Amino acid sequence: MEMLNRLNHFDQQLFAKLFTHNPSGTVISLARVLSRSGEGVLHLLIPFVAWQLGMASIEQLVALLLLSFTLERCLNWSLKNTLKRPRPQNAGMNDYSFSESPNRFSFPSGHSSRAFLLATVLLIVYGSTALIMYCWATGVALSRVILGAHYPGDILAGAIVGSAMGAFSASLLGLI
Repeated sequence: MEMLNRLNHFDQQLFAKLFTHNPSGTVISLARVLSRSGEGVLHLLIPFVAWQLGMASIEQLVALLLLSFTLERCLNWSLKNTLKRPRPQNAGMNDYSFSESPNRFSFPSGHSSRAFLLATVLLIVYGSTALIMYCWATGVALSRVILGAHYPGDILAGAIVGSAMGAFSASLLGLI
């Protein structure tokens, strides 16, 4: 428990240092767009576009997305509701927040885990051509800190959870 307290304290200090100045309106606008893109719409849109384009391995993509997304959502919900770490704005860590969050717990970041899950799944199914999705996933994760919804440790944990669930699901399906 002491280790978790130390990590939490470090995370809060890092968050406070990042918010010594308010981000510009342009940065907030870009962060909002990136954040919204990580809400799960691409998880539906990408398989549909791949199907419409007649891309190979669509069945593998859909099966892997369904399994990994289900496992990720269950793990994310369990962690959030077990650890119950308050979001920065609920813990008095910042005087402003640029996002509305559907729940009050922050660890791990669901946006980050969903984004990294999608990037990992696409890398497994389509190879290195999907590496650009990790740039997008990183942008989604960083947007959550910029918007004041998460601590840096939340997005790191989300990235690990999402990537791990994508790889674990692929191994269950015999894809890796």
